[in-house]
Amino acid sequence: MDARRAAELAARNSYGRLVAYLAAQTRDVAAAEDALGDAFLTALNTWPDQGVPTKPEAWLLVTARRKLIDTARRSQTQERVLNTLKTSDVGSSPALDSESASFPDDRLKLLFICAHPAIDGAMHTPLMLQTVLGLNAAQIASAFLVAPATMGQRLVRAKAKIRDAAIAFELPDPQDLPTRLAAVLEAVYATYAHAWETVDGADPRHRGFAEEAIWLARLCVQLMPQAAEARGLLALMLYCEARRETRRDADGRYVPLDQQDTQRWSQPMIAEAEHELAQAATFNPLGRFQLEAAIQSIHAQRAITRQVNWQALALLYEGLIQLAPTLGALVSQAAAIAAACGPATSLQSLEKIPPDAVKNYQPYWALKAHLLHQLDQPAAAKEAYQRAIGLSEDAAIREFLLGRALSVQGNSASE
Repeated sequence: MDARRAAELAARNSYGRLVAYLAAQTRDVAAAEDALGDAFLTALNTWPDQGVPTKPEAWLLVTARRKLIDTARRSQTQERVLNTLKTSDVGSSPALDSESASFPDDRLKLLFICAHPAIDGAMHTPLMLQTVLGLNAAQIASAFLVAPATMGQRLVRAKAKIRDAAIAFELPDPQDLPTRLAAVLEAVYATYAHAWETVDGADPRHRGFAEEAIWLARLCVQLMPQAAEARGLLALMLYCEARRETRRDADGRYVPLDQQDTQRWSQPMIAEAEHELAQAATFNPLGRFQLEAAIQSIHAQRAITRQVNWQALALLYEGLIQLAPTLGALVSQAAAIAAACGPATSLQSLEKIPPDAVKNYQPYWALKAHLLHQLDQPAAAKEAYQRAIGLSEDAAIREFLLGRALSVQGNSASE
């Protein structure tokens, strides 16, 4: 295998595990990240000549561990770190280390550590996204609508807090788990959303993020089987993942949900999602992720009934908005209303959203354009489509919206 490709695969598949393990050893997240970054750089410099090791992740772990030891020796102030690393169970023989070292999966532990109450609550999710999932400061800043430099500074301070406050690298006591779970679930969901937003398939790392998020949700369910929202989140992601392959046609074009081939949806994933949602319903309290999963369940039923219960969807969105009045929920409710009550009623609902909130929100403009087209307002529809196209970062979605905008022009010209 090509050395660079092998390093990319290792980064995608094991970055979180490696950082979590090294941070658990040193109790210094930033130092663990720096050492692992150096290890990846060393791999890119040495693997082309020496060949890719049999177990690249183990090689990276051992190399990063040695760099941490070297740094601690030079520092003279990290006696505890040096002693911990010297006595760690990674192994001592270089040959053994490179080929057969094993290490536990500490990602869930690190997620709960990042949600420690001593850390600014606003930084819980960003910190998890970087340390456990490997997103960079610019990607996280974009999601949270702040400048990359500002987000970078905040992340540095949060990691320093973990180190300086000597926060224990272990799962909290059972009675403290629920207070941290919400932040952990938000980070897992943000990871999946990051993967879901790209439909053109250009970057294989997005599939890795989706798989990582689902795996972490499973770990949360295993840790807290009576946590309704953990099961709700797992169900939500499984419903969505079940139809991933149908979001593009054979030529790579974007296919909206109502036009997807339901026969290609993964029925085993849907069945598992239904089970998790049913299990969640036996526990309290009812939460956002359960409602979002219930919404996806109604869409999934189209594979059996060949239709969608839009009235039920609108009611579920109304409940979701009571718990989490996000822009996504408000716009999605308007879309459900359009199918249930018609475009005029939907447009009235859509226009109740404050203009400042949606000026850069692409789904709002895409839906508004569609409604205006249905209401025979081609000039306004064209303008809204242009706005939506300009706000679309995904090439497949831009092409889809451009096609719809051209159809508006064509219909207008024929009239």
